[in-house]
Amino acid sequence: MLDSEVLKQVRAIQLRTTRLLKQGLAGEYKSVFKGQGMEFAEVRQYIAGDDVRSIDWNVTARTGEAYIKRFEEEREQTVMFLVDLSGSGSFGSVAKTKNTVAAEMCALLAFSAIRNNDKVGMIIFTNQIEHYLPPDKGRKHVLRLIRDILTFEPKNNGTDIALALEHLNKVIRRHALTFVVSDFLQEQSDFEKALKSTAKRHELTAIRLNDIRERKLPNVGLIRLQSAESGETYLIDSSSKYVRQEFAKRATLREQQLQMLFHRCKIDYVDIKTEEDMLEPLIKFFRRREAKCKM
Repeated sequence: MLDSEVLKQVRAIQLRTTRLLKQGLAGEYKSVFKGQGMEFAEVRQYIAGDDVRSIDWNVTARTGEAYIKRFEEEREQTVMFLVDLSGSGSFGSVAKTKNTVAAEMCALLAFSAIRNNDKVGMIIFTNQIEHYLPPDKGRKHVLRLIRDILTFEPKNNGTDIALALEHLNKVIRRHALTFVVSDFLQEQSDFEKALKSTAKRHELTAIRLNDIRERKLPNVGLIRLQSAESGETYLIDSSSKYVRQEFAKRATLREQQLQMLFHRCKIDYVDIKTEEDMLEPLIKFFRRREAKCKM
């Protein structure tokens, strides 16, 4: 049984998501993530004018008559969410933690997907595979997905994005539209190879979650920072202008390096800030996707 507070959270996310979808996001999703693959339908006899490249040579050789393979456009897709619930996801300095924003983002995309008759599934990971929700359809399934993100208690604090991608490739054999929802604080060299190889099998989109206090230090004197994943603590003098500038400079460099990584791996990228509404960056992402599809 879920406690009343969790039920309120799930309900609030559902209502907010429904409102955003009514504002046109469902149509945005459908226009850029419509099924684009082709699946085998049948074999039939060759008719003059058919594309000779479609000839099934095995059947033709066996029967002595020319046959072609007929394909149909795939309408239904599998949508997968790889959700990072490592220790750093519990951080949020304004109104919401990164984990709460992750639940909202997945809810919005998942409800868009089931409106498009797509299946949705999820892998929750830290430095281990913590939970797998197989792809399925329906509103109840999406509500379970939201609930799982909000209530799941991981056994580990670390992050292993490569492991999550490898697990995706094991459990989802066919092409899937995949959103990797993480703050991507892990060393890039640890998961770049896995990103590149997985991007050849699935359509990947990176959704990076970050908080203003990971980009900008307040001027409040001596502060003690602790890594939620490693447990290491650091004493920083935030009253120093140089310290604040260096902190911001490193955060900017980290973001630029991530963008370059995603560009090298040829995957899409959405930057979501916990202190801002996610609607604007998501719409910009959809518009970029739509423009790219028309090129």
